[in-house]
Amino acid sequence: MRAHIALLLLLGVTSTASAQRSAQDVTPIRFARGASSAAVAGSVIRGERALYSMDARAGQTLTARISAAETNAVFQLYAPGARAALRDGMLDVTGHALPGAGDGADARAWEGRLPADGAYLFIIGGMRGNAQYSLSVTVR
Repeated sequence: MRAHIALLLLLGVTSTASAQRSAQDVTPIRFARGASSAAVAGSVIRGERALYSMDARAGQTLTARISAAETNAVFQLYAPGARAALRDGMLDVTGHALPGAGDGADARAWEGRLPADGAYLFIIGGMRGNAQYSLSVTVR
């Protein structure tokens, strides 16, 4: 009986942890005071995505690059107003992707003038299996 209760407690903890991970958290990219560049690093396992936001103004030029030891990390970049949510275990994104960095483009680098003021959304994933990455951004 004790083993059965311990197993139920373990399953309850696992279910709670899974539920917490299923919420799509967006991590802000923060720039040090006076800096025009910032970097974030992390990892994603196969089938999962990491989400980051970055505030910028219309007309600024953004340069973004992602690197990974196995060259298997890519990103998508969405204009302000984009929203991401989990629906039936899949990431559903609404909004406008920037040219060359949208769904299916799977960019490793992007440079261009930003069209609007607000929070830009980066979605990072792995192309083949798990991916450890570093995303660097420069806004001028």
